[in-house]
Amino acid sequence: MTTGTSSPTFQPATTRDVFAIAGPAMLANLTTPMLGIVATMAIGRLGDATLLGGVAMASVLFDCTFWLFGFLRMSTVAFTAQALGAGDKQELRALLPRGFVISGAIGALLILLQVPIAYALLTAMGGSDGVTDAAHRYFTIRIWSAPLVLSNFVMVGWLVGQARASLALMVQIVINVVSMAATLLLVLVLDMGITGAALAAIIAEGTGFMLGLVIAWRITGGRLTLPWAVLLEREKLKHVMAVNRDIMIRTAALIAAFLFFTAQGARAGDQILAANAVLNNFLLISSFFLDGLATAAEQICGRAYGARNRVGFASAVRLVVRWGFGFAVVLSAIYVLGGGALIDAMTASADVRVLAREFLWLVALAPVLGVFAFAYDGVFIGATWARDMRNLMVLSLLCFLAAWWLLRPWGNAGLWGALLVHYVARGGLQAVRYPALLRKSFG
Repeated sequence: MTTGTSSPTFQPATTRDVFAIAGPAMLANLTTPMLGIVATMAIGRLGDATLLGGVAMASVLFDCTFWLFGFLRMSTVAFTAQALGAGDKQELRALLPRGFVISGAIGALLILLQVPIAYALLTAMGGSDGVTDAAHRYFTIRIWSAPLVLSNFVMVGWLVGQARASLALMVQIVINVVSMAATLLLVLVLDMGITGAALAAIIAEGTGFMLGLVIAWRITGGRLTLPWAVLLEREKLKHVMAVNRDIMIRTAALIAAFLFFTAQGARAGDQILAANAVLNNFLLISSFFLDGLATAAEQICGRAYGARNRVGFASAVRLVVRWGFGFAVVLSAIYVLGGGALIDAMTASADVRVLAREFLWLVALAPVLGVFAFAYDGVFIGATWARDMRNLMVLSLLCFLAAWWLLRPWGNAGLWGALLVHYVARGGLQAVRYPALLRKSFG
């Protein structure tokens, strides 16, 4: 590919560009799990522990299932940013309905396969009969939101890819506000119980999808429809599906690492499991910030890649990595200085507090050690280096499992050490591969 020189219309990314995307993305990350949280809170007010456990279990299942299909958002950001950088207006318009075709097909497949999916997932969770029955009722209703949820992934990705992250955030905020209102109305006012909670999620996602269509209509000047020959152009569809496949495998490998980490903590006993659950919130906070910067990398690197501007691409990578380390150092310092107080705020158990403090120093290392992992995830997605990303993530998973095996004598500290090795492997392998891919892509 070509070339290292700047095109007349391309402007290199600045710090302002990074935060115009990263800021709304960070806020959006905070809103993402709200549908399950709101449903859990509303059902919790009914005072039935079985229903509460069922909603909580099913919400986790949906979070994990939809996380697996997060490639729809990531690839759409990348392809949209590349089309924007290349000045390809027709492709920019085609990406949204083309994404809807794929998300709709996947959503329909999930609905068709809901019986075996529900059986497999709920059996694996191992809840009581009452909890499993409640979770099944919630699952079989909310699964009908799958095409809407996945289409909203595409919509958000399309908006972020055009550096319209504030509009993407608005869509997600509306989804959550409608979810809260509908859940309160259907569960607490109309007394529809678990059925109402599931229906509220469908109503919220449907409202968000309709709002997104209105926004897209305004952006395109009412030109959302394109000939089927353009939407279903064979070579472009093959490329999109290949990238989506690779990102999905990459995500599955990442999920496998965290599920394995959780399972090993559970086998160590209830106290260790509880302490790790508390400390996982520190990782979650870190990911809100670092993943927001990764989203910025997807857009600004994708735009530079589409413009075939090597200088702008390399500059964008340095910008994201630099700000990533800035955030990470601050977060690590907060964890070291105030982590004990945060632990006390999260649990009243004296034993859990003691255990969590014992491993806090390992968690405090995670933001700094994870900068390359998050930053280069965004870089590789923006450039659609999905095959390399997939292979390196699988290799990182193997590094994690090998580290866990070697560090087993150190118990839970060894488990956390293995997770840190996973962070380092993810980022380090991509950083090592990056120069070769840069040369291959830009010459």
